[in-house]
Amino acid sequence: MREILLINVAGEDKPGITSAVSRVLDEHGADILDIGQAVIHDNLNLGILAKIPEGQSPEKVQKEILYSLHAMDMKVRFQPISEESYEHWVAQQGKPRHIVTLLARRVAAHHIARVTAVTVTQGLNIDKITRLSGRVPLEHMEANTKACVEFSLRGEPDDLGALRASLLELSTELDIDIAYQEDNIYRRNRRLVVFDMDSTLIEAEVIDELAREAGVGDEVAAITEAAMRGELDFIASFSKRLGLLQGLDASVLDAISARLKLTEGAELLISNLRRLGYKTAILSGGFDFFARRIQEQLGIDYVYANQLEIEGGKVTGRVTGEVVDGQRKAQLLRDIAARENISLEQVIAVGDGANDLPMLSIAGLGIAFRAKPLVKANAKQSISKLGLDGILYLMGLSDRDTLFWTQS
Repeated sequence: MREILLINVAGEDKPGITSAVSRVLDEHGADILDIGQAVIHDNLNLGILAKIPEGQSPEKVQKEILYSLHAMDMKVRFQPISEESYEHWVAQQGKPRHIVTLLARRVAAHHIARVTAVTVTQGLNIDKITRLSGRVPLEHMEANTKACVEFSLRGEPDDLGALRASLLELSTELDIDIAYQEDNIYRRNRRLVVFDMDSTLIEAEVIDELAREAGVGDEVAAITEAAMRGELDFIASFSKRLGLLQGLDASVLDAISARLKLTEGAELLISNLRRLGYKTAILSGGFDFFARRIQEQLGIDYVYANQLEIEGGKVTGRVTGEVVDGQRKAQLLRDIAARENISLEQVIAVGDGANDLPMLSIAGLGIAFRAKPLVKANAKQSISKLGLDGILYLMGLSDRDTLFWTQS
């Protein structure tokens, strides 16, 4: 009579353990129904679900495995699995899968406890937990230290809306980022990433920098802030701010461009996207002059931004061509995707302001980055605690992956 045997091996990690167990199983003609291995701080946990064929003695298999691992000082536990239990387990594989990603500067036990409590409440079962971030030293932690844990879940949430709301509320309470995604084919097959520029790819609002040079900084900054919160119509507020720049000497543009700082993680993110073959774009309600400089610096494929009109070496307070507002950004995203033969589900969009919501809403993965509350509440995902390279975690990439790409 055939028997299904669950074999669990634990102890100090060393070469040859998996080989030793599988060699015994091979000698008895066993089939491997499932296998998994994890190593935490040089301690191994190996699990193998094996079908022992008729005519073979499960007791002999167990004895030989114990003998082969005795010299390695490994602990082994065997558990017979009924066919009924196995068939029930097989039937679970059709259930939907989900990914919950926890991002923070450091991960504490209460973060894990609270996040998993929410998933349990929604009837989801954890299949796998993976640390995507690198190893963290006990002391001398840098200010930009990153920590990320990814949970692979199976099941159908009792209330998807309530699950998302609970995770958003929890992220605010614990001061961490928590992302929820369906684990589907698109998550592993994104091909285009589009970015807002001001306060997303760079740490400034360029129009505010221009206003400071023109002596109207406070007035323009107040309008910008209200527009980004969604309190003012973008085009109307944009025209009002532009008008205040009339007469500004165009020579200041180079000086402003030189002092613009890229956002934390921008270079690491873009360099990895390029090496992985992604297309990238800047879709900005800011100005083309500055967006082109960022394009050259980072190697961005597409740039669409407003053309600042200059006459006689002076800013006129107008732009030429169609204003790039929220709806225009969404249309440009569609146009680029169509040109590259990419479905919208394969697009990632990243922005911080209310005028980014249209493009965030149509992208397969819309990310509100260090965004205003209105934007964060309406976007599919948000990152506030880490830099732009935190997006790599949402794509399922680990620090080990990105280190390889950075060094190669």
